[in-house]
Amino acid sequence: MTTTIRPTEPLQQGADGAKSRTYDVCVNSRRVGLIRIATDTSFGPRMGRIEELRIDEVDRGRGRGTVAALAAEEVLRGWGCGQVRLAVPADAGAALRMAGALGYLERSRNMVKQLPPVAPELPAGVAGRPMSADEFEDWQREEVESYARSWIERGVPAAEARDRSAAEHRILLPDGVATAGAHFLVLEDRGSAVGSVWVARRSAPEEGAYVYDVGVAEEHRGRGHGRSLMLLAERVALADGMDTMGLHVFADNTPALRLYESLSYRVTNYNLYKPLL
Repeated sequence: MTTTIRPTEPLQQGADGAKSRTYDVCVNSRRVGLIRIATDTSFGPRMGRIEELRIDEVDRGRGRGTVAALAAEEVLRGWGCGQVRLAVPADAGAALRMAGALGYLERSRNMVKQLPPVAPELPAGVAGRPMSADEFEDWQREEVESYARSWIERGVPAAEARDRSAAEHRILLPDGVATAGAHFLVLEDRGSAVGSVWVARRSAPEEGAYVYDVGVAEEHRGRGHGRSLMLLAERVALADGMDTMGLHVFADNTPALRLYESLSYRVTNYNLYKPLL
């Protein structure tokens, strides 16, 4: 029996050139699932995305999903994509194994933590305070560039990465330091600023606090300030009525991964990618 994908709709194409299409996964003429693919609206038409892949339960374990994914990759190549990405829930073991067999690599992961009922104490000698307006201007300038560099280092063209970073920060911080629900905090060690954290309330995909950025000044690293900043973020989130806190971390940032794991963050999604040669 032959597994194929069959369009269920005309090609959807936006004014900005973005494309998307949904396909039935079929065995001969029998529908056994669906797959939806698109070009990435953040990174432009060269980046493809498998948005959804679902095989009916009775047809799982027979390689239908693997064939459908390979067929979708061919479509994305035809659209001019040089790379494809997808997000896989941490508890989807079969999907993770399939992605690994198809050559997908981990780029990053999303993590979340159930916050304790009582705010954690900060280590002796350190304290948090709100970021001043002047500090915010300097921080934002470096934050936009730093976020862009994180994508440039992973193969995204520099102009594309900087445009994305600037656009995302405009959306997230329409009123700068006064943006509702956002907290910008500076950690001080015996009166000296050693790092900062940006934590905010968000409602999607789930209600909760979210750490958008945490950083320790280079000359103060290796002294546990990263942990103190995360504890400071927890204190602010709890004071804001939040009981969970999420974050995103790149897979090659081993020190950060170890820190978050030690603080009881758990993985919710693995973000994978594959070059389309």
